[in-house]
Amino acid sequence: MAETRWGRIVLAGVVTGAVLVAINRGGQEERPASQAGVVPRSIDIPALKLEAPLMKLGMSGDGEVELPPYEKPDTAGWFRHSAVPGDEGASVIIGHVDTKTAPAVFYRLRQLRKGQEIRVERSDGKVARYRVQSVEQVDKNRFPARRVYVEDGLRLVTCGGSFDWSKHEYRDNIIVYASLVKRA
Repeated sequence: MAETRWGRIVLAGVVTGAVLVAINRGGQEERPASQAGVVPRSIDIPALKLEAPLMKLGMSGDGEVELPPYEKPDTAGWFRHSAVPGDEGASVIIGHVDTKTAPAVFYRLRQLRKGQEIRVERSDGKVARYRVQSVEQVDKNRFPARRVYVEDGLRLVTCGGSFDWSKHEYRDNIIVYASLVKRA
């Protein structure tokens, strides 16, 4: 999976970033002093036996959403312009499905089912608990930016579907939508 494979999701993220700023829900607003500096540290998905560290992702110099480095296939990334998991708003976590040689952190993400739990540990020691509402496979050309980057809840995003060998990228994205069960 080359970085260019995320081009369409990145474009959607950039467009949505403008929307987020316009409606002041992109994680840019002032947080209460008690939450200042709080970031998610790890994600735990018991149904997939997945526990992974999280890193902060921002925007690159050319305005694209940063991705976790391919050298760290077992690490996912929290888009720092989204809400901190457990807080109100859309919280977005991105991970690779695979590398050139092996599965990556979100390889089995498409196997999640409605009702399964996702936990995100925060730097303040609290754990935000979510329940999966749905899992969607969507063509990258029809990426639901508003639903992912604006609507409340946790969103997990990776590549999926069939692989386009001519473009060296997956044709689709797998998106998990989860609702907060217990506020951190």
